Order: sequence, then structure tokens, then C-alpha cells
Amino acid sequence: MAVVITVPICLLLAVAGLAVQGRAEALGDARATRSEVGLSLRIQALVHQLQRERGLSNGLLGGEREFRPALAATRERVDTALHGMRGEGTVEAVIQRHLQRLDGIRAAVDRGSTEAPTTQTNRTETGTADRAATLTFYTNAIDALDSVDPVTETATGADRQLRDALAALRELAAAKESVALERGFLNGVFAARGFHGREYLTFTEIRATRIAALARFQQYATAPQRAALNKAFRTAEAQRSTAYESRAEGAADGSALPADADAGAWWDAMTTLVDDLYAVQQSIGDDARHRAERLSHDAETGLAVYLLAGAFIAALLAGLAAFASRSLTRPLGALAEAAHDVARHRLPATVARIQQAPQEHGESLPTADVPDDPDAPLLSGAAEIAEVATSLRQVELTALQLAAQQAGLRRNTTESLANLGRRNQNLVRRQLSLITRLERQELDPDALAELFELDHLATRMRRNAESLLVLVGQNPPRPTAAPADGLEVVQSAVAEVEHYRRVLIATVEPVRVRGHAVADVAHLLAELIENGLTFSPPNEPVEVHGWYDTEDDTYCFAVVDHGIGMSEADKERANARLCDSGEEAFLAAPTRFLGHLVVGRLAHRLGEGVQVHLFDTSGGGLSALLALPGRLLAPAQGSSSTPPSARPAVSSLLNGFRAGVARAETRSTQGASS
Repeated sequence: MAVVITVPICLLLAVAGLAVQGRAEALGDARATRSEVGLSLRIQALVHQLQRERGLSNGLLGGEREFRPALAATRERVDTALHGMRGEGTVEAVIQRHLQRLDGIRAAVDRGSTEAPTTQTNRTETGTADRAATLTFYTNAIDALDSVDPVTETATGADRQLRDALAALRELAAAKESVALERGFLNGVFAARGFHGREYLTFTEIRATRIAALARFQQYATAPQRAALNKAFRTAEAQRSTAYESRAEGAADGSALPADADAGAWWDAMTTLVDDLYAVQQSIGDDARHRAERLSHDAETGLAVYLLAGAFIAALLAGLAAFASRSLTRPLGALAEAAHDVARHRLPATVARIQQAPQEHGESLPTADVPDDPDAPLLSGAAEIAEVATSLRQVELTALQLAAQQAGLRRNTTESLANLGRRNQNLVRRQLSLITRLERQELDPDALAELFELDHLATRMRRNAESLLVLVGQNPPRPTAAPADGLEVVQSAVAEVEHYRRVLIATVEPVRVRGHAVADVAHLLAELIENGLTFSPPNEPVEVHGWYDTEDDTYCFAVVDHGIGMSEADKERANARLCDSGEEAFLAAPTRFLGHLVVGRLAHRLGEGVQVHLFDTSGGGLSALLALPGRLLAPAQGSSSTPPSARPAVSSLLNGFRAGVARAETRSTQGASS
């Protein structure tokens, strides 16, 4: 169902997105065209002034000094237009490249205009301007500006009217440039009273270019635009300029122009024609800009309509999708809630009840707590969801049954081990009693030594049986009524390990341990000593220290070995097991770590304040420290043994213990916060 709903929604959104994208692109094109048309009109305004300056400069170099005031005013207008083009990127780059020598050209024109016309052939040698070179400089600059006119590259899309208007504007700019170039060129010719060199050929090329541009303009221009252009060419000034062109054609053979071919009159007539053409050019540019603005407005309106339609469609589809998804999410949410309830509550509660329920002889294990009618529907919804709910109930039933079987099996295993442990403990106790009687009756030293070895083996067997009972949580402590001296506790622990001859009881300060704790403390120390003997070289002793820490009001036993030690990660995991209070099932733990679990549970059974911690030994190895709180210590009644003459250096052990405990507490705090 989700796929059936999602596919049409995605298709509709894709279509709406493509439509909106198309309108956005049209809007961008329209805005870009409007901006570029405006820039084009500004470029043509600069070109118009440069064309005027070109013509006046050419006439001035031809000898018409009366052009000087008009040239000065035109130069100011050119400078103003150039200043307005700053920051226009490509246009500014063209200006810097082609008009960089403008000031030098102007200065050369001014110097050249002061010389007599008869010396114009020597102007290159005197540093003044040459008429042909000056004309070429201005023409190249104008052509470069026309080449970067954005109208020639504007993307007009599918709007034919705007495309034709821009094409007509482009062709009219080319025709106007030809007319202005002809004005400036013949201005110098009339001032010099004739053509020189290849000037007549240049004149004919200029006229041919104008005629071709006007022909192309007719193809793109509208009727009003063609009428405006024809009107500009029918004025009296335009007719007068045509007459001057005819006179210039008559001097094609290099003869002198007639005296009535006045350069000033020619300039005035052609300037009027160029201004009229510029007015037509501005009119067409305004038409193109208005068209671009209209297209931009239409694109904005269309984009807004498409956005509103797209938003409406999206909202409608979202509503339909939400309605369809709610019909799925509600039963799925109920299904997930039921699954969470099974995983977080029902299954753990059933397992805990199975583990905690007492079982009499011959009584079967408690069954899993499942509904009486497994076929009853858990929730309503589609048929597929109902099938999933039924399957979930079957999974729940199977999981509960397996959990019940596993819990029962684990409890039976634990009880079996506890039963075996109690039997072994009773047998070992009877064996020790028998060995003790035999030791009292035996007089042969060799036989007595063998009995002592047998007694030691039985003692170790008793400790193993008691360790098994500690792990299953059913071992009562060995009855000890009277408090015992600390040295006696250590000696009792040493007697329960295999390689007891390698144990060095270095220093044990006088202390008395309360009677109910003696057996557990001795057992705990025996496990730590056994661990040190196992993981240290056979020729290295394991030291046992004992001292009273007045700062914490505790008595500390330290078991120090110089063996292989442990990595930080292993040591951290081992310290976690030493703090175990029974949460970790010993049946699931690796067998090589059972001693750690025994120590942890013995420490937990001794009560609050008992700490066991592992830390590195100076020079290599591992040290284990057992700290007993004051409540487990009995008041001293004299020393039962003579303390050694020198107290051991226990400060390093104590400092290491405190540092290790601090690190463990820090890691515990960080784990809880994360």
C-alpha cells in the first residue's frame, strides 16, 4: 500500500517541480534580458559620444579649427559616460584595453590641429596625430564595445517579438556606426579638400557596410520601427548629407572637391542624421526593455501561480499520505508497543518469576505467562497487520517457553552444583576430622609428614567445595565463634593453597577479625594468593602484607606478586568482577575467571565497606588489596604474635590502591553519565 501511494505522489511532485523550475528559469531569463538591454543602451550612449568625438577629431585634424569647442564638450560627455561604466566587468575591461591611450590620442589631436595642413604628412615624425591612425583608434574602440554588447548574446527564449527587437537593435547599431564612421571619415576628407591614397576605397567600404546593415534591419524590424528609420533618412539634413556624399563620389579620381563641399555643413547634416538614428535606436531599445519587463512580470505571475498550485498539490498529497499512513501507523504502533511490552516487561518478569519461585521435590517448573487464547487478535487493522500480530504472539509464546526452559535448566544446574558442593563439603569435613585423629595417633615422622600433606590436600578440597557453594549463593560461612588474629587468618589462607611454601608472610600488623568474618576473609585471601601463585614465576615468592590504615579506619591485606601482570583493559574487567554482587551468572562466565567471581561474592557477603582492588606492582606484577572496615575488626586483646622488627613499606601499596579506586570510581561516573 505504501508503494501504491508513494509512486503517484512522487510523480506528481516531480511534475510540479519541473514546472516550477521552468517558470523560474523563464523568470531568470526575463530579468537577465531586462538588465542586459539596459546595459546595452548605456553602452550605445557611450558609443554615440565616441562616434561624435571621432568625427570631430578627424575634422579638426583635417584643418577645421572651428570644431575645437564642440570637441571639448563632446570629450566631457565621453568622460562622463566612461565613469558610469565602472564596475561593469567585461565592459570595463574593454575600456581599459582599448581606450587606455585616449588621453594621449587627444593630446596628439590637439597638437596636430595647430599645424598647417601642408605639414600633415610629417606628423608622425613630430609626435602629432595622424588622421587615419586616429580614425582607426576610435573605430577599434567602438567595435570592441559593440562586441561586448550583451544584446548580441542575450538568451531570449521562445519570445519571437523580443528576439526580433534585439536583432533589429543590433543591426541598427551596426548601421549607425557606419553612418557615424562615414561622418567622421568624410569630415576629414572635406577638411583636406580631397581623397588621399586609399581613402576613397575606405569610403566605399563604409557605405557598403551601412547598406548591408540597413537591409538586415529591415528583416527584423516591425513596421513602426521601419517607418521611424525611413523618417530619419527623409529629413532635410539627411537629404543634404546625401548630396554631400554625391560630391564626394565625384572626386573618386583624386581631384579636389568643390569649394562648396564645406566640412562644417557636412558635419552638421550628418550629426543630425546620426542623432536621429540614435533616437530610433533608443526607441527600439525602450521597446525591447518594455517587452522584457512584461515577460518578467508574466514570469513572476506564472511562477507565483505554479508555486501556489504546487503548494496546494503538496498539501493535498500530504493530507492523503497522512491519512493513508495513519491507517498503517496506528496498528503498527500498537504492534510495536506490544512487542516492546513483551521484550521489556513480560519476558523478563516471567524469567524472574521462574528463577525466584521455590521448587519442591517433584514439582514441575512454572510455565510461561501467556494468554489462554493465543488466537485472540491483539489489535485491529489490515489483514496483513493482523497476521503479523498473530505471528508476534507465536514468537512471544515460543520465547517465553524457551526462557522458562533455560531458566529452569539454569536453576536445576545451580541446585545440582550446590547439592554436589554440600556433599563434597560434608565429606571433606569428615575426611579432615579423620586425618586429624590419625595425626594425633601417629608417632612415625615420615608417616606424619604424609598425613600433613593429605591434610593439606583435603583443606584445598574443602576450599574448592566452598567456592562452588559461594558461586551458587548457598554456602553458609564456616562457624567460628571467637575472633581470630590477623596473622592466624593469613596462615589459614596460606594453608589452603597448593604452593604454600612460596608464600612469604612479610609483615602483618596486629589485628583481630570478628568471628563471623574469619572464614570468609581467609577464603577470600586464599583465592587472591592462589591467583598470584598461578600467574607468577615458580621461583618468585608471593608476599602477604597486613597493616592498619588510620586515615580510613580500615585494615588492609595486600597480596603482592611479581608475575606477568595484566593489561589495563583486563585489569578493569577483573576489578569489575571483584565488585560483582551476584548479577553475573557464573555459568555464563569464562572458567578462568571463576576465582574473581568467588572473591567478589565473598566481599559482598562480608558487607558494606569491604573493598577488593587490583593494581600494578612496582617493578612488574600485580597486587591485590583487601580493605576491611572497622565493623569487622574486634577490639585488640594483646598481641597473639610478635610483630617483625621492621614495618613493611606499605605506603606505595596503599597509594596504588587509592589511585586505582579513584580511577574505577571515575570510569563508573562517566559510564553512568553517558
